[in-house]
Amino acid sequence: MSDAEDPLRAVRLAKLDGLKALGIDPYPYEFPRTDEAAALEARHVALAAGAETGERVRVAGRIRAIRNSGMFIDLHDASGKIQVFCHRDYLDPQGLAAVRLLDIGDLIGVEGLVRRTPRGELTVNASAVSVLAKTLLPLPEKYHGLADVELRYRQRYLDLIMNPGSRETLRRRSGIVAALRSHLVARGYLEVETPMLHTIPGGASAKPFVTHHNALDIDLYLRIAPELHLKRLVVGGLADRVFEINRCFRNEGLSPRHNPEFTSLELYEAYVDYTAMMRLTEELVATAAESVLGSLRIAYGGTEIDLSPPWPRRSMAELVEAATGIDFLALDTAQEARGAASSVGVAVSGTENWGQALEAAFAARVEDRLIAPTHVTGFPRDISPLAKADRTDPRLAERFETYIYGWEVANAFSELTDPQDQRARFEAQMQARAAGDEEAQPLDEDYVAALEYGLPPCGGLGIGIDRLVMLLTDSPSIRDVIAFPTLRPR
Repeated sequence: MSDAEDPLRAVRLAKLDGLKALGIDPYPYEFPRTDEAAALEARHVALAAGAETGERVRVAGRIRAIRNSGMFIDLHDASGKIQVFCHRDYLDPQGLAAVRLLDIGDLIGVEGLVRRTPRGELTVNASAVSVLAKTLLPLPEKYHGLADVELRYRQRYLDLIMNPGSRETLRRRSGIVAALRSHLVARGYLEVETPMLHTIPGGASAKPFVTHHNALDIDLYLRIAPELHLKRLVVGGLADRVFEINRCFRNEGLSPRHNPEFTSLELYEAYVDYTAMMRLTEELVATAAESVLGSLRIAYGGTEIDLSPPWPRRSMAELVEAATGIDFLALDTAQEARGAASSVGVAVSGTENWGQALEAAFAARVEDRLIAPTHVTGFPRDISPLAKADRTDPRLAERFETYIYGWEVANAFSELTDPQDQRARFEAQMQARAAGDEEAQPLDEDYVAALEYGLPPCGGLGIGIDRLVMLLTDSPSIRDVIAFPTLRPR
């Protein structure tokens, strides 16, 4: 659209020229501040209405309201709002001329004395006004804001300007990540970094993104999980406790709880099993909730949830039997398990093994009912290629997933440390891959070699940061908690 077709932009361009004609650079290099709005308000909370101070300050921010032809300006910075008073008693003629060329949305710096108006508004009497960025496009209309929800995600900068709730959600996310990191470091965990480009996609059952490295002339895969590299570090003795807060990428569909690029916390601790990971999961979630909410009682979607540890532990087969009346542990063959799943309305393709049939029944009949925090144990070994077999039932693995509000938020194992068993599990996965399962894990020869040098008994845990933030911010979509979610181009 040309300037002639966009009259609002044309008006602002004319004001831009007016500022330049006054000798004002509308895009200067810096503006050293002395204070933010919230700090000023806190410092002068006891200042009486109508009182003045002798304190000279320099504040900066975005204009969100202009009243009385520019005499009063509401200036917003990252911490809050401060009122600015622009009057000829304090501003020179050039300053007043510059104020007349300002628009809502412009970024300005103000120098002046602090007072509280007779109406009780903390105010800076402007003795100098500096234009810091003249805006050429108007902000969305104040009372309706960004009516197009998708536009909020496409132009997140506008969403953050207009919606305090969006700013608070992303700030709370930062606080959650900081709390998780701090808790682990205090427990003696070493934070590490592992590659995002893998020659073999492993560590999870997922379809990867593929890219190509020109100099090496090889295909590489964006990380679907950091697991195998993190355990290599434990093999090498870098530390007995390691963690990474990492970006992962999975070439899968989008939903309110799925984004192709997501963040997880993954950690490994030597000499413990998966029961230690249950306790750690409870600690981490409780720490995050306390840090940003000050409480272990949260409300999500109108539902009250108590995060206070300890959380119940229920086996997958036990939960499925309670929901369907079918004891999958009494079924010996894959065919029997598929038939049982089908008999209670679970869609099966006819190729599922015993463990996949049990998991399908759990996903269809149990998962979304797990509102209170619950550790689901007894995962089938068939679908857990990196976990040790259960000590009492070889069909199962020492693995749990933690569910809150019907979502998986954590996944943990007693890690498989036997290299021969690991190779056999990988080979079974490769057979499934050859049969058409694109998410089956390929054989990673170097990882098996690492195990042959010895991985100590080890517990491993992954927590989905995005879903945890959704729960702790009462956000209905994963797009609300990711600053720049993946969207189809317009």
